[in-house]
Amino acid sequence: MYPMKYKRILLKLSGEALMGNRQYGIDPERLSEYAKDIKEITELGVQVAIVIGGGNIFRGVAGAMNGMDRVQGDHMGMLATVINGLALQNALEDAGIKTRLQTAIKINEVAEPFIRRKAMSHLNKGRVVIFGGGTGNPYFTTDSAAVLRAIEIEADVILKGTRVDGIYTADPEKDTNAVKFDNISFKDVLSKGLKVMDTTAFTLSQENNLPIIVFDMNKKGNLLKVVTGENIGTKVK
Repeated sequence: MYPMKYKRILLKLSGEALMGNRQYGIDPERLSEYAKDIKEITELGVQVAIVIGGGNIFRGVAGAMNGMDRVQGDHMGMLATVINGLALQNALEDAGIKTRLQTAIKINEVAEPFIRRKAMSHLNKGRVVIFGGGTGNPYFTTDSAAVLRAIEIEADVILKGTRVDGIYTADPEKDTNAVKFDNISFKDVLSKGLKVMDTTAFTLSQENNLPIIVFDMNKKGNLLKVVTGENIGTKVK
């Protein structure tokens, strides 16, 4: 039995993470891999909430740049996160994990509306809760939704699963001289102009003393390593 460092986590996944090696859409194999990793930690008693982006289907900012009304585009993006949430819910339930999808915009036929007390009750009963629809408001990213929901459900940490294994001095995919941070303060992230989350989300996390760990979600076993306190990825605190 592993000792758990975190009892309740908020896992933030990008929509792009679900594409796997595809150019767009959802890769069922990637979903299945994530479901197995999440099941591994829920069986050890970790309570898991998830916020997922929609960039693999539609991104409101990109729509606005192409002449679409920004509010309309953001609403389309919110619906994309619900589609991803349904896909992830299906993969988790196929893996034998009881799951609830809650959305910030009401779609009663496919998901529960977000109700904080209900979400916390689900978590206490060992169910994985997926939060779709972002914050329910245009002009806010799913990063902001992740931090907001994490604070509301009293999560111990935000785990930002990416394809990079932490925060670097520069983009490691473009700069071979980029150096990785193991630990960094909120203040240093801002002063160095490092990109972790959008500024609204990051500031909200800082003000509420909610640590963020950025790690490579695509490497099998990493999620377990993070929740047991192993020093992988980069911790912002």
